[in-house]
Amino acid sequence: MPRRRVLIQAAAAASLPLVALSTRAQAWPSKPIRVVVGYPAGGQTDLFARLYGEYVQQQTGQQWVVENKSGAGGSIAAGEVKRAPADGHTLMFTISTTMIMNRVLYKSIPYDTEKDFALVSIMPSGGLPLVAATKTGATDLKEFIEHAKRNDKTSIGTYAAGSFAHIAVAELNKQYGLKMEPVHYRGEAPMWTDLGAGSIDGAIGSMNAAANILQAGKGKAVALSRKRSSKLPGVGTFQEQGAVSRAFSLTGFQCCAAPAGTPKAVLSRLSELLVAAGKGERVQAMMAQFGLDEPAMTMEASQKLYDTEAPIWLDLVKSLGLTPE
Repeated sequence: MPRRRVLIQAAAAASLPLVALSTRAQAWPSKPIRVVVGYPAGGQTDLFARLYGEYVQQQTGQQWVVENKSGAGGSIAAGEVKRAPADGHTLMFTISTTMIMNRVLYKSIPYDTEKDFALVSIMPSGGLPLVAATKTGATDLKEFIEHAKRNDKTSIGTYAAGSFAHIAVAELNKQYGLKMEPVHYRGEAPMWTDLGAGSIDGAIGSMNAAANILQAGKGKAVALSRKRSSKLPGVGTFQEQGAVSRAFSLTGFQCCAAPAGTPKAVLSRLSELLVAAGKGERVQAMMAQFGLDEPAMTMEASQKLYDTEAPIWLDLVKSLGLTPE
């Protein structure tokens, strides 16, 4: 066989896997996309899933069907999606707790994040504010720390044991030699109610949930995690105000994940769609409401962020000394 023909056939054979991947991506989705959300309807994770999904549905012509399967820190949803066919038609929207912290917070979870899922896109949750109750008189982190030094029974609400809020209290206590008490709630609503009533001295949670307290003048945002927010431009980050823990630079997030083994071409296409959705008017409006400045990240950037920060999160949660449930 002439050498030229051999080279042509070899090149054609080498291109077959690429053709197959491209064909799979073009064929997806071939039916409605089922999206299992690990948290209740109406919450931030649920809204992320629905608004990003609107764009995917418009672009693909297939329905984006959201199912809420809350419980056990997102573990119920994760266990269900893990068992689904790896064809890109069953996805999960959840948060960093499900993907990282649960392996420390629970004795047993029905999934292994790194073996059972492919991370499609991370959507950073933005900075979480520490809000000081009006009674403290604090207007920045330094003044809140001074309040805590004068008052041994200073309490700070958290939205869950083992959460960033819990870690933040522990790290501030460690740095400043304080004994602030973390008061754990099941969700944010009762926490902010108690802050507004003056039952606790401070609370750490989402910008959107804290909005009513801030607008009513019942609390003052004194510090933000990770980065400044366009919604609270005058509030500095913990690190800008002298807090040194690496916890204050980490990224909390919502994310989209698929069962492990989902074709890479499908994952790449889905990632492209989510990144494009993040630039759209509907998602941008939601982000403005929540005080968020960073939309969906690419699959590659998401994996890099996860690989870098997950080990640090795990060390910090372990340092809390919690007894797994």
